[in-house]
Amino acid sequence: MHGVRVSLLDRQAKALGLPLVKVPIPQAANNEQYESKMREVLTREYANRVTAVAFGDIFLEDIRRYREEKLSQVGMKAIFPIWSRDTRELAVGFIDAGFRAILTCVDSKQLDGSLVGRTFDHSLLRDLPLGVDPSGENGEFHTFVYGGPDFNQLIPIRKGAIVIRENRFYYCDLLPDTEE
Repeated sequence: MHGVRVSLLDRQAKALGLPLVKVPIPQAANNEQYESKMREVLTREYANRVTAVAFGDIFLEDIRRYREEKLSQVGMKAIFPIWSRDTRELAVGFIDAGFRAILTCVDSKQLDGSLVGRTFDHSLLRDLPLGVDPSGENGEFHTFVYGGPDFNQLIPIRKGAIVIRENRFYYCDLLPDTEE
């Protein structure tokens, strides 16, 4: 849903000093195919002593139950470190802490598509219409974080083309600004 290039995902993990485990899922995969690929990778990681997975979900109970159920099937636990926190406080705290992010996907059924490609900052929060979650928890928007206090370097990016998929989702293609 974020529509971010794999090369930027790789750079993000490197800048955070974290290992990255990718789950290759075909673009037109149905839910059964998605769950099969996830189960395969989670089973492998469990064998490598990974016993828990952390999620940034905040209040969607159905998503939480789904994640807990699927992880329990492979012997893992789900961790929700920001569960039930106030989403406005989380968004403001994220910005105030110095994290840098950009909106990569906007659901035009919930938010004006012209906001795709916009920086996630205090100005954006002020411009969000009433009813739009400031953390995008209802799927209104998705972001790519390219810098912040936990990053060993800022990930240089530039905005590419904006495309519409499914007559609904606006995506801003982010391009690496320099080659590694």
